[in-house]
Amino acid sequence: MQSYDRRSVLKGGLTLAVGFLSGCTATAASTRGALSEFRPVPLGNYSRDGVTLSPDYEYQILIPWGTPLTPDGPEFSHPPSPQDQLQQIGIGHDGMTYFPLDGSSRRGLLVLNHEYGSNQHVLGATTPTRIEQVHTSQHAHGLSIVEIEEQAGVWQTVASPIARRVHVNTEMAFSGPVQGHALLHNSANNPVQGTLNNCANGSTPWGTYLTCEENFNFYFGATADFAPNPSQQRYGFMATGVGYDWHRFDPRWDLSNPAYANEGNRFGWVVEVDPMDPKARPIKRSALGRFKHEGAAVVEGMDGRIVVYMGDDEKFEFIYKFVSSENWRTLRARGISPLDEGTLYVARFDADGSGEWLPLTIERPELAAKFADQADVLVNARLAATELGATPMDRPEWTTVAANGDVYCTLTNNDERKTADAANPFAPNPHGHIIRWRDTDDHVGTRFSWNHFMLAANSYDSENSFGSPDGIWADPDGRLFICTDGNQAGGMPNQLLVADTRTAELRRLLVGVPGCEITGITATPDRRTLFINVQHPGNGLPSVTSFPLPFDGVSVPRDCTLVLRRNDGGLVGS
Repeated sequence: MQSYDRRSVLKGGLTLAVGFLSGCTATAASTRGALSEFRPVPLGNYSRDGVTLSPDYEYQILIPWGTPLTPDGPEFSHPPSPQDQLQQIGIGHDGMTYFPLDGSSRRGLLVLNHEYGSNQHVLGATTPTRIEQVHTSQHAHGLSIVEIEEQAGVWQTVASPIARRVHVNTEMAFSGPVQGHALLHNSANNPVQGTLNNCANGSTPWGTYLTCEENFNFYFGATADFAPNPSQQRYGFMATGVGYDWHRFDPRWDLSNPAYANEGNRFGWVVEVDPMDPKARPIKRSALGRFKHEGAAVVEGMDGRIVVYMGDDEKFEFIYKFVSSENWRTLRARGISPLDEGTLYVARFDADGSGEWLPLTIERPELAAKFADQADVLVNARLAATELGATPMDRPEWTTVAANGDVYCTLTNNDERKTADAANPFAPNPHGHIIRWRDTDDHVGTRFSWNHFMLAANSYDSENSFGSPDGIWADPDGRLFICTDGNQAGGMPNQLLVADTRTAELRRLLVGVPGCEITGITATPDRRTLFINVQHPGNGLPSVTSFPLPFDGVSVPRDCTLVLRRNDGGLVGS
């Protein structure tokens, strides 16, 4: 990768001043007729100074953590104040969607999730010592809505009345079967607030954004004795938490505080956000179930019904789908959200390559015997799915739907599996795999056929090596973009690859910096521009990388979005 001048980066607030940077030098023969003909990055090529890219591509750095939402906002300083962080891009860049303005591939809203940021990375301290630090951490979570525009070949943020942050203290609403239920009630009578650990995402045909709450249990802890009930055990709540220590200063995160007994039930949902309306409250759509949502791939199925495919990202958890009760246009015309009325299903993968979607409804005798009502089933979707005999999977993460109707899901890894099965063929499974299925009746049926698209172990030590697949996107032509989050061959950092779904040919488009995750993929409508995220570069440690600055061992690394383009202006991935 070509180097760039540190002073020009600092002058531009690290947002856009650097322009586009060209890729590494590589040699590879093109495959005539292949969907992807770019020269791949050779196995083992990477740098702590910046990402390593195919020589047929260029990249630009966009909206690092702490970038002002609008050009006149507060500039980044470390650690940020809670007031500044409210007006800046959050940390932990993850799933995102580009919403074109007036159909433009040159101006739009970029809506992106902020999955997490450790105390050390955000605060420069291992634990908060006062409520102001907790608020800084809380304001770094959630999601950002920012308006961006390409000007003279360079993307930049622009002033916008709808640019904003949604964070842990933003007022929310619930809808669907769990709305107003006793399982959401706290005796403190505190309002429903916040979204956090926002991992992957989705978008709807009516123009809204779906952000998915994943490891929500991490933020809770106990200041006194706490014995988790079976539901809390299954969802991973622990008295110690995992180090955020919000519960020491903010009582709603204290598991031992009876006034906030059901606060944990308010997280673990798919949240719908209208990016165009700053006055609209985000809505937690409870009909889609409560678990560690990794993503929400939306497709229009038979009769115009909405189908949402979702993974629960934990070892031995499940794959789900939701099907609306009617045509989504009909429902909306009646003032009903298509995400509020329908059926949630969980997948059982059979050894003969067939499978069944099992309805998570209180009408099922197995569930009626164990759960009080439909709201109880949805709040405890994991427990209900186990009762129905769903197939425990190796960390189901992102899902995507191809143009031909095939659905793909990444199964990142599972080092605890002791017994293999047809759908999860390795025990243990340190490298992960990608599973593919096709539903009957144009996505709305309850039967499906499935196979394995890629087993990472089969090519782990080859030139096409990859491991721990995570983010995934199928473009309309049959390319599958695969992001990784985990161990790669030879200690290489995480990467972005492009697979031909017809032939399973795989090419390495990009390699990140040490310690990062590559994630959060979206494209402009013309597919000439691809946005991709570099999350937690160096795991937040300046001793590992200073990305997106050149390495100096001092500068705090910052999550950021990359803008990728082919040098010749062609389709991304080609």
